[in-house]
Amino acid sequence: MSTPGDPGPTLVREPTAGVEATLGEQATHRVTGRAWLLLLAGIFLVMLAGAVGLRADAQAAVLVLVVVIALVFDYTNGFHDAANAIATAVSTRALTPRVALLMAAVMNMLGALLGVEVAKTVSEVITPPDGLHGLTVIAAGVLGAITWNLITWYFGLPSSSSHALIGGVVGAGLASSSSINWTSVVDKVAVPMVVSPVVGFVLAYLVMVAILWIFRRSHPGRVGRRFRIAQTMSAASLALGHGLQDAQKTMGIIVLALVTTGHSDGTSVPTWVIVACAGALSLGTYAGGWRIMRTLGRKVIEVDPPKGFAAEATASLVLYVTAFFWHAPISTTHTITSAIMGVGATKRLAAVRWGMAGNIVLAWILTMPAAAAVAAVVYALVHFFGA
Repeated sequence: MSTPGDPGPTLVREPTAGVEATLGEQATHRVTGRAWLLLLAGIFLVMLAGAVGLRADAQAAVLVLVVVIALVFDYTNGFHDAANAIATAVSTRALTPRVALLMAAVMNMLGALLGVEVAKTVSEVITPPDGLHGLTVIAAGVLGAITWNLITWYFGLPSSSSHALIGGVVGAGLASSSSINWTSVVDKVAVPMVVSPVVGFVLAYLVMVAILWIFRRSHPGRVGRRFRIAQTMSAASLALGHGLQDAQKTMGIIVLALVTTGHSDGTSVPTWVIVACAGALSLGTYAGGWRIMRTLGRKVIEVDPPKGFAAEATASLVLYVTAFFWHAPISTTHTITSAIMGVGATKRLAAVRWGMAGNIVLAWILTMPAAAAVAAVVYALVHFFGA
């Protein structure tokens, strides 16, 4: 194994000629123009259905529509983010892509059943109007998040579904003059959004330095085999943390819709909401993540098993602490990426793709306001044609 000062293989293998450079670019090349037209048509139909429901004063129908939209967002969340959560396990060959996705789907399901505190935080971000108007605000917020996710996926930009969802809800709330809980937005969203990747980077660096020191006299091949086994557990732990974090965000949106229509007091999350969100996230993980995982298994990132274990274990810890103690929604993708950078920095600073770090910072700056802007436009259109 390399010591902290030794040169070693780079954290990320540079793309070779003839193969696409980034995950986002490869995903884009696999999507036809007809598929994008269908996606846009689907968003338009949802907006049209919401407008028709408002005009018909069909509150129950619009509530069902909002729940469906939220579950679709949950599905796309699993499609986009869960593969990133287990990418290191695939790149080190600790798990095959198929086994990794199946494991991630199962652990996402279990993680979603472990708590609801993050869901309560999300449901308290805004206080929308009662009835149909409030449902319009919530639906616009989720549609804004979905739309921004599709835009960033198409252009290969790193984007957090969590931050897009919060930004979309806040944008729709501002457009509708709803009450925004800015204290919750700052303390439970903005601050953790910045702090969690930094903590992930530093902790992963320290954990990796400790591993290098403890096993400095051990045979590299033997250490690699042992950590490959350990990494199956750390990958499962990270997938569990992803389910714990991301499924709860959708639960919070559905609870907010139920409170708006008088079907819940907001103090608890109904069992059917928990099960539905857990199922949608796990299905999205397995159904949509396969294509992404094949790409990741080729060449997007490459770390050895000890480094993969250190990154996943550290990211898992950050996810658990923020969910159970801080009750804060954070980005799994940003956390694991920062942890990978942290373990890569133990070899040499040049081993880290600092360009990726710049892209993450750009995503921090753009995602929430961009999703908010899209949600505000969606709200204005639906409300104009439906009111």
